[in-house]
Amino acid sequence: MTSPLLEQLQTRHGYPLLDADSYDHFVYGNDNVVLFFCNDSVQFPESSDVAVILPELVKAFSGRLQAAVIAKPIERELQARFRFIGWPSLVFLRNGEYLGVITGIRNWHEFMQETAGILASEPSQPPGFDLDKVCGGAH
Repeated sequence: MTSPLLEQLQTRHGYPLLDADSYDHFVYGNDNVVLFFCNDSVQFPESSDVAVILPELVKAFSGRLQAAVIAKPIERELQARFRFIGWPSLVFLRNGEYLGVITGIRNWHEFMQETAGILASEPSQPPGFDLDKVCGGAH
């Protein structure tokens, strides 16, 4: 993590940085989790925006969400598992099972509305990749 805002998620808010060794313990040890995939904050400056919003989102859902940041070495593997294509992304799980994803930056109302909808849903398989989006329509 290069951005001070991203570092504050750990130092100020106490969100764990999940690696291959700690991932399972966290996602299966908490009911509802939100995993922050920030990638490179220089290449994806919106990650710093989401780093500011995430603690407010967790606070707004008062105790219903546990947040963690995904360490860079396991981001791509998990990205393939959860099938999202953009950065930054918030992936929501319940007892380790996929609930949904919010990719990119939104306004506060949209974050709240989408999070509420995701938390009200039942676990499911992540959606398939939309090849038009991934390949730009040339597949």
